[in-house]
Order: sequence, then structure tokens, then C-alpha cells
Amino acid sequence: MSLANKKKLSAEQRSALLGILKARFAKNMDRHKGLEWAKVQAKMEANNEKLWSLNEMEKTGGEPDIVGYDKKTGEYIFYDCSAESPAGRRSLCYDRKALEARKEHKPKDNAIDMATAMGIELLTEAQYRDLQQLGNFDTKTSSWIIAPANIRKLGGAIFCDRRYNTVFVYHNGAESYYAGRAFRGSLRI
Repeated sequence: MSLANKKKLSAEQRSALLGILKARFAKNMDRHKGLEWAKVQAKMEANNEKLWSLNEMEKTGGEPDIVGYDKKTGEYIFYDCSAESPAGRRSLCYDRKALEARKEHKPKDNAIDMATAMGIELLTEAQYRDLQQLGNFDTKTSSWIIAPANIRKLGGAIFCDRRYNTVFVYHNGAESYYAGRAFRGSLRI
């Protein structure tokens, strides 16, 4: 089976995912005021690979939902909206270089490669802060975000969480990993 075929959902999977996304869309209208489900669904159904990526977000506990619409590109913007950092993506170091640098007790994977395999991108700090305007996320966990090149070049990476009703940005060695840290992704359709 080719890679392209692997990134397709069966009719049953598509139907189940669209049902979950429709229910989440209706339950959280404050995240996407003024958007219509029928238009969103038509856009998703026209793009099998992006629908597959949404399914990967869902399977790993991300609870993807629409958080915006880009009028210039005509794209809907999805973020992982699970209350805590997605459970199926925890205990990951930041990237492949960090994974390869670990001599022992290596994590199962890294955030950048996993996001790429899923067809999504890690949130930037600005996107993470925008997400936090929609609710209280990561009050018990934390999420890797895109590290600026100058920080990554020196061996570091950054992550965010919400404590004391405030969003904090922290640093850590890129090779570190924790049971309570994953990553949140974004996808444009």
C-alpha cells in the first residue's frame, strides 16, 4: 500500500470522525463564531489527506476544533483543543537531533517528527497564547511549542502551560521529556 493510500480514511472512519467534529463544533461555538458547519464539512470532505490528519489528531487525544478562518487563503484553522496536552503524544523529546543525542532512556519518539508524520505543525508561542484566549488549557500538563532557531541551535527548546491563570513560557533541554508534556498541533484546511 502506498503512503498516499495510507493517508485515507475508510467511509466508516470518515463518517465517525465527521460526527465527532460536528458535535464538538456545535458544543463550542464560542471558538468559531460566524462559521457554518456545512461549509466546513464540504471543505474537509474535499481533502482526504487533511481529514486523515484530523483523525490522527483525534486518535492521539487532541480533540481538534476550528479556532479561526483565514479570509485571505479561505482556510479553516484547527488546533488541538483538549483540556490537557494530548495524552497520545506525551513523553516525547523535542526533535530528532535531541532524540539521537540521548545515550540512554530514550523516549519513544519526538514531537517534530510525530507532528510531521501526522501532517500537522506544532503551535507557535503566538498560536498557543491565542488558544488560551478560548479557555483554560494545560492547567496540569505542558506542551512543546516551536522553538526559535537561536534557542534550538544552543540545545534548548521551549514549552508552555497555564498556571495561576497565566500562560507561562519555559525552556528545557530539547532532549528532555516528561509524562505530562506533549505537543499541540495546528492544521489548515
